Amino acid sequence: MATTTTSAAESTETCDVLIYGTGLVESVVAAALAWQGTNVLHIDSNPYYGGSWAALNLDELKAWTDRVNDSASNNTPFSDAYLYISRNLDPRKYAIDLSPHILFTRSDLLNLLIKSRVSRYLEFKPLGSFHTFEQDSFEKVPGTKEDIFTSQTLTLLTKRSLMRFMKFVIDWEQNSSIWQEYKDEPISKFLEERFGLDAPQIVELVHSIGLLPTPKAPTELALGAIKRYLTSMQVYGNFPAMYSMYGTGGELAQGFCRSAAVAGAVYRLGTKLIGFDEATSEAELDSGEKIKVTEKIISSEGVIAGDEEITRMVAVVEKDCKEWFAEGESAAVVVFPVDTLDGNRYAVQVLVMGSGSGQCPSGQAIWYLSTQESGEQGRKYLYVALEKLEETILRESTEDFEFDVNEEEISYLPNGLPVISSVRLGESLRNFSPKESLKYLLKLTYSQKVTVSPIEPTADSKVIYTIAPSIDLAFEGIVDQAKGLYELVTGTTDDFFDVDFEDEDDDATATAAAADTDIRDVAQDKDDDVVGHHSDFEEVAGEMTI
Repeated sequence: MATTTTSAAESTETCDVLIYGTGLVESVVAAALAWQGTNVLHIDSNPYYGGSWAALNLDELKAWTDRVNDSASNNTPFSDAYLYISRNLDPRKYAIDLSPHILFTRSDLLNLLIKSRVSRYLEFKPLGSFHTFEQDSFEKVPGTKEDIFTSQTLTLLTKRSLMRFMKFVIDWEQNSSIWQEYKDEPISKFLEERFGLDAPQIVELVHSIGLLPTPKAPTELALGAIKRYLTSMQVYGNFPAMYSMYGTGGELAQGFCRSAAVAGAVYRLGTKLIGFDEATSEAELDSGEKIKVTEKIISSEGVIAGDEEITRMVAVVEKDCKEWFAEGESAAVVVFPVDTLDGNRYAVQVLVMGSGSGQCPSGQAIWYLSTQESGEQGRKYLYVALEKLEETILRESTEDFEFDVNEEEISYLPNGLPVISSVRLGESLRNFSPKESLKYLLKLTYSQKVTVSPIEPTADSKVIYTIAPSIDLAFEGIVDQAKGLYELVTGTTDDFFDVDFEDEDDDATATAAAADTDIRDVAQDKDDDVVGHHSDFEEVAGEMTI
């Protein structure tokens, strides 16, 4: 696929739809339109794909930080970026995710990745470790019936209550008589009054399974979030979620851009849209070219500001953090619930990525922290959480953690295994002093405008603006947003990715099955030694850039 550069003096080029920005939603729309025969010109002012979803190498991250802090040129959802990078790091061996997200195995986005065959351009890894911070340690979340049955810390009554709730939540939509009166009430009230659950179980269900920022979340919203996790377990293996290597949303965006390019879309990075004349339907690029747009412009520059702000922190540490990962995995989610960090009103969520994610070299890990607390208060809680993470990983990775116990502080399980008093163990953990310190190779803090409430796209003119990424740690609303934009262009969603993809070896049905097999390979792929060289991005860009 190729094109020629047109000077300002030459005749105006024409496209049906001009898409400005290669974020995830815009890239999905580009592919959907291109496969239906729409003439799509897809441009981005950045020299990389992904927009607000991008994963950047360290050189790109420095340039991004400068742009975000330049009030005259910053038209992104980001602000207040502070960056520290240690010396002697190879910039191309890191991929820092600006908007890290995870993908639940039962989600419309995963279904679309398979249906569109974009999954073939991606490599997925499993994520099965979800932890809750409590009593100065990370407790793994019991997310299955087997976990609950075999738990030694839950009483029989609690186990029965949890099992009753889990049975209910799988089909909660069909049991409105149980939750309707609590629809707008806090989920914590519903769980306590209708199922008799105690605070520790409510915290795990709300924060670590539902990934909700507060137990005050409305019941209707929270039930859907909790069901998402539970129904995603065992779909492809013993894990509820996955992530794409070398970056999360940015890699998915590149996959859809690649699909769009195969269908005939034209791509230009490092190209700015500097104006659009409604009267003549001509868009002007920074090169001086004018593009006649017959249908719509879809733009993420001048993006609709999100209705909430979250504070983010990224820390690259010289530790592999394997103690937090399930066997054969290289990622984990850690949640600090409300009131566990000196009075935090919202949970702090942490996505931990090891070297097997392709985002950092071997022996290192990246911690992505976020909270709905904004400004200085938000940064304060992130730093407190950072200290807890540091203390915990040093303690759990040390090989010389010893303390004295008396015989009366030891009890025995029915199978004969000794169990140390949790009170005694907790005291020892609090008094533990590590002999080593944790080395930080990179620290980044910034604020980001995000979307909490869904916003219906409108098209009063030829220009449609996309909205900021969702506040959810999981990919939510991407397909619905893309369909909304697609409908504004075509007038319908009936043919959204309704394509019989041609292939010399298989038909559309076999294609879907093959793509599904690619996803299932996640469970078997356990190579944790992959290093994410940023050339992986650029090789794709080289194939697609005009």
